Order: sequence, then structure tokens, then C-alpha cells
Amino acid sequence: MTATAGIDLGAPLTETPDTSGAFPRLTDEQIRALGEAGERRPVRAGEVLYEQGDRPSEFFVILSGKVAVTEGTGDDVKVVRVHGPRRFLGELGLLEGQPAFVGAVAAGPGEMLAIPVSAVLRLVRGDPVLGDLILRAYLVRRTLLIGAGNGLRIVGSCYSPDTRRLLDFVARNRLPYRLVDVDKDQQAEALLKRFAVAVADTPVVVVNGAEVLRNPSTAELAEKIGLRAPEPDSGVRDLVVIGAGPGGLAAVVYGASDGVRLSAFDALAPGGQAGTTSRIENYLGFPPGISGAELAERSVIQAAKFGARVAVPARAHTLEVRDGHYAVGFEYGIEIVSRTVVIASGAHYRRLVVPGIERFEPTSVYYAATVHEARRCLASPVAVVGGGNSAGQAAVFLAEGSPEVHLLVRGGDLAANMSRYLVDQVERHPRITVRTHTEVRELVGGDDLEAVVAENNRTGERRVLSARALFVFIGASPHTAWLSGLVALDEDGFVLTGADAARFRDAEVWRGVHRAPQVLETSRPGVFAVGDVRRGSVKRVASAIGEGAMAVRFVHEHLTQEA
Repeated sequence: MTATAGIDLGAPLTETPDTSGAFPRLTDEQIRALGEAGERRPVRAGEVLYEQGDRPSEFFVILSGKVAVTEGTGDDVKVVRVHGPRRFLGELGLLEGQPAFVGAVAAGPGEMLAIPVSAVLRLVRGDPVLGDLILRAYLVRRTLLIGAGNGLRIVGSCYSPDTRRLLDFVARNRLPYRLVDVDKDQQAEALLKRFAVAVADTPVVVVNGAEVLRNPSTAELAEKIGLRAPEPDSGVRDLVVIGAGPGGLAAVVYGASDGVRLSAFDALAPGGQAGTTSRIENYLGFPPGISGAELAERSVIQAAKFGARVAVPARAHTLEVRDGHYAVGFEYGIEIVSRTVVIASGAHYRRLVVPGIERFEPTSVYYAATVHEARRCLASPVAVVGGGNSAGQAAVFLAEGSPEVHLLVRGGDLAANMSRYLVDQVERHPRITVRTHTEVRELVGGDDLEAVVAENNRTGERRVLSARALFVFIGASPHTAWLSGLVALDEDGFVLTGADAARFRDAEVWRGVHRAPQVLETSRPGVFAVGDVRRGSVKRVASAIGEGAMAVRFVHEHLTQEA
């Protein structure tokens, strides 16, 4: 630890109140439990516990004195929060191996309890009460960081596809960030000048307040901020999970907790389609509801407790048989060989076919409705296309900040594909207008969307609806091209499993396997499919999670028979 002169510690510092459960105080018993795995350390005023951008290896509990949480580096450092005795430091990134998005410095003389992060993970796993307290606080702290615009700085034009790509990536991975728009933000010019970056070289990402990444790929950004977990060795795995939606995450958690030697990958971010959902209100055990992103985040931490990590971004390209095992090839030259595979690669939302939509897709057309998208169209009318749960959830969420939400449904019955509780919320909401038998025919605007031309598909009547953004949820297509024709698919590209797959199995391939395909097994023994990628799946988070757990049971049975 070193001293710092970046902030004025002479000024009186008032402890930040805990109004959201983000900064709880530990009990004597909890501090004693943590103390058995750590050590007490005296600190002096100005000592840095960790700086923004560091990867802390220790979990700090304040025993006496105060700690200032800081953002920025050098002369730009500022105090954002102050903590006193019995509070603990850090946020979600500490458990996930990410660089710290803020720093921490002793505001005066005091004493800290320092515990290795690895020991804290073990304690969290063994003490449900302490574990829940820390996890809940860290989840809220991450939300506060995102809401305050702390963390990464993305400098670029909102009209740039690369800026949009980076924004989507950090938002889907729940990373704190702030967009500095070169077209609208007065700070942009000064920031670019400070880092000697020309506007033509944007977008850039400012990491740790000082390091500049010039138009990085998502892989480069992920590696810099600790999202890409390096593969430890080249040995054969028991299981490789492709995709980290609810089904894939369940397979990872249950497999890791059972001691299965596994690797897991996702093309973009944990959560899958569910990760784009603002609030899931009918998931068992969460009466207030939970966002898809938070559910995914909790699952990733749960997997980490059992020693498993999801590597992102890593898109699977090929699947082939090799020496009796399965080899999965990824972009960037990664290849994993495994005895079994769980296909959980999910599906992507279909694009809306409207003349000229490509012109608006970089700025005003969205295929997800998270805080990131809602922030960009706050206080503006929007249109949502679709008649399923995703469209309904998006409409309700967007109506919290938009004065008018047009829900455009091609069919005539909202309840045909939407849960009853959601239909009731949509129909009761004063800012949501449901237009059935309606399709989008034209988009109107200059650089940004201004209105949509909607047509009644029974009467042919058209009307112009004011909308600054268009959200599209019109069904999905499976991510199965990477399967290389190795497993049987239906006419729409969904993976066949169980009895459906049995009709296509090759007798030679199944020679020596004395059973029919399991319920979730494909036409290849030891290859399973769960979630939206599977034909006949129930498009619900709970069912996908159940399938992921079932798949691990079938993996165990296959490995036992193979042995």
C-alpha cells in the first residue's frame, strides 16, 4: 500500500448513508468468522487500499476509521462515497476477477481486516447468511455504479455502428460505463484532446480513467476488464456448455457443484434472451420480480463459487467428432475437446422487414429493452412490435419513462401468446396503447427515428404514430449453424431431442450405446440441447433452468456408461 495526495483528506468526510442495502454493517460474529481467514492491519491517513483499475486480491472490512471510495486518477480523483466501521469494501467485480471500477483510500488512521478473496468465496459458500449479505450488497453496488455512470468511458458517436456494438456489449454484461457522445456531449472535445485522439479515430474506450483502447473488438475489451477466463489447459473436459442463457447457466451451476470438469462459453454475455428482459415477474421465489440481467449475474457468481466461469465473448463455429470425443471450435482459434456437450446457444430475435429500416438500426431500432436502451429514449414516445411476453415486458418497462408506448400486435388477441398477468398489466397501463391487427409499413425521420407508419392488416387503414425508438420482438431463429450438420435439426433449424432425435440417429454412431436418446439428448450420444435452441422447448426461464439441471443428470449417466 502506498500513500496518495490525489484527494483532500483534511476536509471532514461524512459517512454515506445506506438507503438501499448496499452498505450494510457486519455483526461481531460475522467479523470473527471472516477474521479467522484474514489478518488485522493498521492503516494511516492517505494509504491506498486499492486503486481504480487494480485487481484486488483481498476483501477489506473496516474495523476502525473511515475509508473514502474514489473515482478517477491523478488530479481528477474525487470521493464518491465514505464508509465507516463494520462496513466492507468492494463490489461485484471483486468476486468476478474484474479490475476495480473505483479505488479506496484510508481517510484517517484506523484498522482494517484483510481477507483473501479466495477465502471469502469459500466462506460465502459455507455461510448462507453472510454469503447472501455480501452478494446482495455487491449486486446493489453494481447497480448504483451503472446508474451513476461510473466506470468505463465510451467516447464516440451514437450514430456509429462500432459505438453501438461496444455499448451493447458493456450493457449486456452489466458493466458500469458512461457514453460521451462526440455529437452531443460538451465534454467530448476536452476528453479527446486529453488523450490525443481524433474524432475520426473514435469510438475509444477509456479504461481505469487513464488507458485508451481505440475501437477495440469486444474480445479485446473483455480481456482488458477480466471477462474472458483463460482456459487452464488443453485436456479433455467432461462437459462443455455452449451458451449462457438460463438453461446453459443452470447446466454450469449444477455441473460445477457436482464436480464435473467443465468449460462454458457465450458469444456475447450471460443471460441469453432472458438477459434483455427488464423484469421477470412470474419466476418462482421472486415475488417482486427480477431482471434477466440480475438473474444471470447471480447465476454467474453462483457458478464461480463452485469454480466455474463463463468465458465471453466466444462464439462457437464448429462441432466435430474426434477420437470418440467432441471438439468445439471457437473464434480466435480456441478449441475445446469434451466427452459431452450441452447445446444452449439459444436463438436471436428476427429482424423486422421494413423498407429503409437499415438506416435507423444504428440509432433507433432495438431488439432488447434493458436500462441501456431505455436510457436513450427517456421521455420520448416509443413503439414496440410483438405480441409475446418479451414485447409485453418491454412495453411495461419502457412505459416507466416514456410518455406513450404503442404496442403493435399483428394478431387480434393479446392473450394468445402473452401470459395473463402481463396482459392485465399492459391493458391497465395508462401510457400503453395496444393496437391489434397492426403492422409497421414505414419508418419516418432524418438521422433519428421520428415516427412509424402503422397499417391495420384487416382494413388497410394507415396512421402515423410518433415514436423516437422502435423495439422489435417478433420471434426468434436458433443459433445452430455452428453445429456443422452433426446433429439432426428440424425444418426451422431447431435441435431435435429425445424421441424426435431417435428417428434420425445413425445405428453405427450409437453402436455400443444400449439405450435410446434421453429426453434432452440429440441424435448424437452425449450431446444434449436445452432452452430456446431445442425444438418443443417451453419459452420460459424456469423451464430452461429445469432443462439445464436435467441435462447434467443425463451427462452423469452418459459418462458412467462410457466409463
